[in-house]
Amino acid sequence: MAGNSFGTLFRLTTFGESHGSALGGVLDGCPAGIDLDLDAIQNELNRRKPGQSAIVTQRKEPDAVEIYSGIFEGKTTGTPIGFAIHNTNQKSKDYSHIKDSYRPSHADYVYDKKYGFRDYRGGGRSSARETASRVVAGAIAKQFMSNIEVNAFVSQVGTLKLEKPYQELDFKETEKNPVRCPDPEMALKMEEYIKVIKKEGDTIGGVITCVAKNVPIGLGEPVFDKLHADLGKAMLSINAVKGFEYGSGFDGVLMKGSAHNDQFNQDGTTTTNLSGGIQGGISNGMDIYFNVAFKPVATVLQGYETINREGEKVKTQGKGRHDPCVVPRAVPIVEAMTALVLADYTLLARTNKV
Repeated sequence: MAGNSFGTLFRLTTFGESHGSALGGVLDGCPAGIDLDLDAIQNELNRRKPGQSAIVTQRKEPDAVEIYSGIFEGKTTGTPIGFAIHNTNQKSKDYSHIKDSYRPSHADYVYDKKYGFRDYRGGGRSSARETASRVVAGAIAKQFMSNIEVNAFVSQVGTLKLEKPYQELDFKETEKNPVRCPDPEMALKMEEYIKVIKKEGDTIGGVITCVAKNVPIGLGEPVFDKLHADLGKAMLSINAVKGFEYGSGFDGVLMKGSAHNDQFNQDGTTTTNLSGGIQGGISNGMDIYFNVAFKPVATVLQGYETINREGEKVKTQGKGRHDPCVVPRAVPIVEAMTALVLADYTLLARTNKV
């Protein structure tokens, strides 16, 4: 299986399955001499781990990261940083009912057809549990770029949409509720809605908005390696993501160019930021902001019709421990992937210096 590495200079390779003994990764390219706060890395994992509230999967995993290399006396050594997160609460029997059939809109079918074999326990490598390794690497990337602030939050669950612009939000409120929406009133509505969906045995999708502040001018390459292109790739590599838009996004098609253009101030900043902090594939020093759309989780805890490996129609019932809405736990994943892209381009920018 190819495609397990991400990045060019700041490069992460991950391994492991949902119900294997462990997940983990090797992060290569992190410069030497970076002070690392291991508690901060663990805290990022705690934001992503299952079982943290009533509106997420009730799988109980400590998600304690063990770092095996690349760090000495609290500093990075410049060598590969190897780490692992051991699985402790697998319930593989919960998936025996789909051993020979496929969940609609899940990766089950295409994995089986592509490889002729699949780990049906929790989805194996296709499980969102794989993203735990990304969160560890993203936490390291955040500390490498301590001047850049990356904040993501839930801005929509189903039809419940936060209409306030991000400039009017207090990001300190994000972690004060289980939905991770920085507007307390909307967060409560979203939480109650997710509980209703969960009780129905169904799932619902949502949107995560991410804002990166203090990004310097000049990150990104102007042709194939545009900064927004790699941000899009990063987000679309996350399980259940169906859409990515930055800046004005799809709403930009409703505007005329005279209204859409970001007019310059004398210091090079702009009066508006419909470009989303990126022009010509290169960061312009303004806030980078984008939206990431997540579909409803494919596994619903209801009866449904599907096909088995012989192509026969069969009926089955969804079982196991699953998120009724993935977006609350995906917030740190979006932040991690953003940090990995920006860290990679920070190192690439150094190679452009004369």
